Amino acid sequence: MADICVVDDKEILRASVAEALTREDHVVTTFDNGIEALTEIRRNRFDLVIADLKMPRMDGLTLIREIRASGCDVPIVMMTAYATVTTAVDAMKAGAYDYIQKPFDADALSALVERALEHSRLRRENEALRASVSDLRSERELIGSSHAMRDLRDQLDRVAASDATVLIRGESGTGKELVASYIHNRSPRSSRPMLCLNCAALSSNLLESELFGHERGAFTGADRTRKGRFELADGGTLLLDEITELAVPLQAKLLRVLQEGEFERVGSSTTRNANVRVIATTNRDLQDWIERKQFRADLFYRLNVLPVSIPPLRERTDDLPELAGLFFSRFASAKNGRSVKIKPGAMRLLSEYAWPGNVRELENLCRRAETLCSDGTITEEVIEGWLTPQSNRVEGLGTLRTGHILEDAERQLIQKTLVKFDGHRAKSARALGMGVRTLGMKLKQWREDAAKETGTSVAVAVGA
Repeated sequence: MADICVVDDKEILRASVAEALTREDHVVTTFDNGIEALTEIRRNRFDLVIADLKMPRMDGLTLIREIRASGCDVPIVMMTAYATVTTAVDAMKAGAYDYIQKPFDADALSALVERALEHSRLRRENEALRASVSDLRSERELIGSSHAMRDLRDQLDRVAASDATVLIRGESGTGKELVASYIHNRSPRSSRPMLCLNCAALSSNLLESELFGHERGAFTGADRTRKGRFELADGGTLLLDEITELAVPLQAKLLRVLQEGEFERVGSSTTRNANVRVIATTNRDLQDWIERKQFRADLFYRLNVLPVSIPPLRERTDDLPELAGLFFSRFASAKNGRSVKIKPGAMRLLSEYAWPGNVRELENLCRRAETLCSDGTITEEVIEGWLTPQSNRVEGLGTLRTGHILEDAERQLIQKTLVKFDGHRAKSARALGMGVRTLGMKLKQWREDAAKETGTSVAVAVGA
């Protein structure tokens, strides 16, 4: 549905055009002269203007020039009974999208209107994509001088030079979308758009339409043909955020695109090609999802060509001063330019915190501090009340606190992980981030130590 303005001095023609477009579910406003129409066009945002060439007081070409002079980029279709090459050239030079010769039938008008609206929509999307690309290029870099971040940037530079699919894994808040932008902006596709689709935000039916597009009438509400993300991102990059939220049947269709570079719009049997680099992100254990039959193993292998793992903030606390400084300077420049200082005691608390929400949590905390600390100084007393109770304990380990012997902490963590996975060593090792053989050796050593202490071959609780 679109808001369309029709301008013609003949009442019969205005009425017939309005009737034909209304049947297509468009909202039509008519005017019998260009002067009144121009006033309304400048005041309201129409999706399309259809104007006659020959009109008293203000002809069609003058109307086009006035619309363009006012800065309005609405598409304009010219109606004329005097269609010549000169007329067409003049109309195009003045800023018209196209023209239609009188007399015309409703089908011809409908087709032209559909093309004009689609052209306008794609132009707006293209402008938005260009702005998005520009914003991404100027967006914050991957901040951090720690060894982990230096290694990550080195890996991403190598990944960017390739054209293979990428699977980015990391906890929530670690910056997976930022990493995807980093890869795209340094890739040979950087001049083309990067589109993002959150797979958790839409139902399966809508996701399929968003990915592959649909034909008019393909389903209820599909009142016009629409291109999907694979077509719109042609030559560029498509980021599929939270890839595990794709339904299994849709995973099969995505697999085909990755394997063959081909797809069909919903409601169409015409095969189309896709020249798109896919980057997928997830914060889940994909191996576990595969075992539970919720994610296809063959799709995982297609996505996992270039795997990237983002370290959580608790593993790179050396980057905290740099990150906090960046956030404070950004918030200050957006507000009043005042500087914010962090006392050593407050920074110590930040360094000891587990950061379950990672960089996103740090950013939110810095925003809160910048807003609420009127004197611009962040103290230990201020920070301590904002940190969650998880700051001084390992989740799931009861009362185990910092300062305990490391071996005891490791043993408790392994014990609880084995209980969680019903003694399944492969799953436990994967969750712990260690090899099955390493886990087995630790369990064997603990059994031997227990046997020595008791003088028997009694098995300890872990790995019995």
